[in-house]
Order: sequence, then C-alpha cells, then structure tokens
Amino acid sequence: MDRKQVQPRWQELTIVAQDPAVRVNGRILTAGVRVPCERIGPGPWGHRVQVLDYDTSADILYSPRKYDVGPDGLVKEPFRNPDNDQILTSTQFHAQNVYAVVMRTLARFEFALGRRLSWGFDGHQIKVVPHAFAEANAYYSRDEEGLLFGYFPGAGGHPILACLSHDVVAHETTHALLDGLRRRYTQPSSPDQAAFHEGFSDIVAILSVFSLPEVVGVLLDLAWGDDKSGPAGDRVAEKFTTPQALRESALFGLAEEMGQELAQVRGQPLRRSVTLSPSPDHYNKDPEFKEPHRRGEVLVAAVLNALVGIWSDRLKELRRDDTRGLNRARVAEEGALAADRLLTMAIRSIDYCPPVHMEFGDFLSALLTADYEMRPDDSQYHFRAGLRRSFAEFGIKPASPATEPEPGIWLSSAEGSDDAGLDSSRCHFEPLQRDADEVFRFIWENRKALDLVEGAYTRVESVRPCVRTGEDGFQLHETVAEYVQVLRLPARDLRRLARLEKPAGMSPDTEVLLYGGGVLLFDEFGQAKLHIHNRLGSRERQQQRLQDLFDAGYYASGASLRSSFSHLHRLRATNAATHAEESWL
Repeated sequence: MDRKQVQPRWQELTIVAQDPAVRVNGRILTAGVRVPCERIGPGPWGHRVQVLDYDTSADILYSPRKYDVGPDGLVKEPFRNPDNDQILTSTQFHAQNVYAVVMRTLARFEFALGRRLSWGFDGHQIKVVPHAFAEANAYYSRDEEGLLFGYFPGAGGHPILACLSHDVVAHETTHALLDGLRRRYTQPSSPDQAAFHEGFSDIVAILSVFSLPEVVGVLLDLAWGDDKSGPAGDRVAEKFTTPQALRESALFGLAEEMGQELAQVRGQPLRRSVTLSPSPDHYNKDPEFKEPHRRGEVLVAAVLNALVGIWSDRLKELRRDDTRGLNRARVAEEGALAADRLLTMAIRSIDYCPPVHMEFGDFLSALLTADYEMRPDDSQYHFRAGLRRSFAEFGIKPASPATEPEPGIWLSSAEGSDDAGLDSSRCHFEPLQRDADEVFRFIWENRKALDLVEGAYTRVESVRPCVRTGEDGFQLHETVAEYVQVLRLPARDLRRLARLEKPAGMSPDTEVLLYGGGVLLFDEFGQAKLHIHNRLGSRERQQQRLQDLFDAGYYASGASLRSSFSHLHRLRATNAATHAEESWL
C-alpha cells in the first residue's frame, strides 16, 4: 500500500525580532516564527496575504522571490541566519519579513477567536507593500485594501525601513483585522472610541514582540549591562524582579530600543505610555488626555502595568523555591508567557465588546469576561485581579456592574442582566448559528426584552460561529452575532423623537445620526448567554456623544468627516494634530 506523507500545518520563517536597532554582539536580532503552512507564490503571495513590492516614489517594481518547497512540504528557508547587510539591503528579505509578521498576527487572532477572520474590506487577500513610498509613515488603507510601509533617510544617510520593524507591521495588521471585526469603530463617537484603534493596535504590537523570549532576554541583558550586583552567570538578583525594575528594564528598554529614527513613524506614544505614572486624573480630568493619541496611551499604560505586575508576582512565587536568585532564562520565559496569555485575552475580548460607542470600561469588562469564559480558575497568575487593579489606578472602571466573586465581567441572562428572559423558541437552532436572517428573527421576537428602538433601522452585520479550546482541553462552541441600530433625523427633532437636547449653537437643520447596537453570544444549544450592548435608546450616552462631537467640530460646516489612517499616523508622528482634525479615524 502506498503511504502518503502528512502535510505540515506550520512552517518557520526568519524575521527581524524587533527592529534593526536591537542587536546582540553587533548582529541584528532575528527570530524564527511559526506561520501557517501554505503554497506560497512569488511575492510571497499566499491565500490571505499578497506582497506587492512597488515603490511609488522611485517607480520601481522589485523582483519577487520564488520559494522552493522541499520533499517534506515545507518552504526552503532562503534567509536562515542572515547577516546585517542582507537584512538591511535585500528587498526580498523585506518582503518575507512583512509576510511572516502579517501571517503570524493573523494566526494569533484566529487562534484566540477560534475562527477564520475577514479583513475590513471586500476581499480575501490584503496587499502589503514593503517600500511603498519615500516617507516616514506606515498605515492601513481600507480603500486600497493594503498595508503600506515607507522608508526615509536616517541621520547617518542609510535608509530607515518601517517594514523591518516587527511592532510597526503588527500594529498596522491589527488595524486591518480590527476593522474587519468592528467596522463601526472608525465612525465618530466618544474620545475613547477615537483612541481605541490606536491604543489596541499598540497593545497587540507590543505584546506580540514581548511574547518572543529572544526579545525579552536581550532587553533584560541590555538593561543589566555590567552591573556587578546584577546577574551572576545565569542568575538574576532579586532587585531586578520587582515591578518597577522590570518596567524600567524590559518595557522601557523595549521603547528605547525600537530605534530613535523610527520614532518618526511611530511617534512617541509607546515611550510615553511606558513611563506614564498611574493616576485617575489622566483619564477623568486632564484635558490633555481628551486628545485621542494621548488617551490611547492611558489604555496602553494600564495593560502594560498589569503585565509587569503579573510578571513580578509570578517571579515572587518562584523565589520561594530558590533564594540564590532566579534563572535568567526562566525570568525571560515567564515574561514572554505572561505577554502571550495577555495577548490572547486582548484579542479574544473583541468578541465581547459592543459594536458601537466603544469605551475603555467596555474593553476592561470584555477582557475580564473573555478570560473568565475560558479560565474560570484564575489562581495561577491572577490575571483578572491584576487587570482590575491596574485599570483602577488609571481611573478606568469596568462597564459591567457585576460584583464578587468576579467583579466587572458581563452578566449573563441567567445572572440578572437587564435583558433576562430572551426567548428562542420560535427560531431554528441550526441556522441561528450562521444565518443573519435567522438572528434577525430572534432580535425581532425579543425586541422589547432587548430594549430596541422600534422606529430605527436595524441590521444584523455579522454572524460568526467559533470554537475555542480551554485549559482543560474542552471546547467552547459559541456564535457571535453583531447587530446595529441607526436613526437619522434633523437636530430640531432630537427632543421629540429621541428625548435628547440639541447642543447650544447647533443649527436646527443639522442632520444627526444616532447609533446603537449589541453583540449576542449564543451557546452550543442556541440559547443567548450574553447580550453586550450600547443601546440606541441610552439617553445619557447619546447626549454625551452628541456634545463631544459638537465640541470637537464634527458638525462644523466643511469639517472633515473621516480622517484616513495615513493622515492619523502622520499627525501622530509629527505631533501636529489638533483635536478637531484628528478626533475621528
């Protein structure tokens, strides 16, 4: 009988682990990362990512590499152990670097969410351009269905390439994936929603890099340097494992080693968020943090402070068994493992976030719920306690009123939420897991329990079955359905039709769009277990949103209604933004 070889599911490709500024003994730090195995065409060109290396500034189309496949079904790695010159000058390596980081980020999202993901545009393949233009910028474009990375001359005359920075590529990929998951997060809403795209993309990018043990180990080594009281051989002194020491060494080192020149692409938010001292005033009082970029830094800082606290607590547990100091590799491994789990939590939380009017408290409740659903027992790392503590230090409270034993998680219908008693008896179980029309029927039958505004336009925007695997090996089957409500009316009718007050100074003829919506999570039996929402009929939230938009100049005559990601990133890099110009993505 002929034996057929099992086709591999994963393959390893070489990338720049962080960016060319991070070096070990003079060599740029690289890493081999796992990406889904597929039949790669010249480019690389796969089923979800197509690298098109066309330089619009120089009008040059760079030649793509044709990848050879070995008898084991794996791509023959053409850049194993590359030297600095090859990394910096080979356009084909640059193409592989962006392909591998984009595919790795996509795979992390699909692993966390338990399903295939779509991009934020009508197409299966995103176009990635490593040398798109001679400019200190990088951005995601929904209209161009692509990720575009710039290059520019550095202080020494050599080119600085955004496509070689792991965090820049992961950041832009996250924009594209979040746009596919929550398309309306780019619409005008609160300052929190304006800040969320950038803050969340920074969180995913930083944790993606930090989950590589190679990077964590190098950052720690760079911070410790020649300190004689520091590492002795492969041991780490206790003073280097406190939260403050880890923050200053690893996280601040990450910000510093990202390359001074690439700050023109990134701007300064990462460096500022790492050093941002916990205070509720940033989020609740300081007008400086109403500006979306600065506000996004608060979200990043809350997550990073939780990471260092969890990391330090884990090392504290290990110190009980070894008073001679800790093994250096174990310190780095624990940091990478904590970052990896937090990354999964952050991505998975999007399924538990409302589809409109996103606020940081919603994100916190989503984080807590996403972890609780998969890991009810949090006694090993105390992630949820660490997140609650860190967010509270920055004045961010969970949106859910749930209390002990799990404060802040979303309440299920069986636990006394305000939409208890949802009825699916008139719906069919099987299509309810995949069919938008069947979900709409469920919503229509339960419109009073869901407290929907019956005169508004209602649409089911997505129905996504997913399978997640818990730590105990059991699978959690869920269906995530997203719906929105839209009401369009002139400002003169705000009080009569929506019980809202027109902002002072707004013309009665101004057209106003009000949004609401929710996410319904159905269990494997077709029962609605969670309803996460920001309702159209929420007067307080809608009034605040209306006032925020008016104050930001959104309704001003001739105001730009939507800024592109390219414009947003350019403003972020140059710190030239004004509140009215950049508030809404």
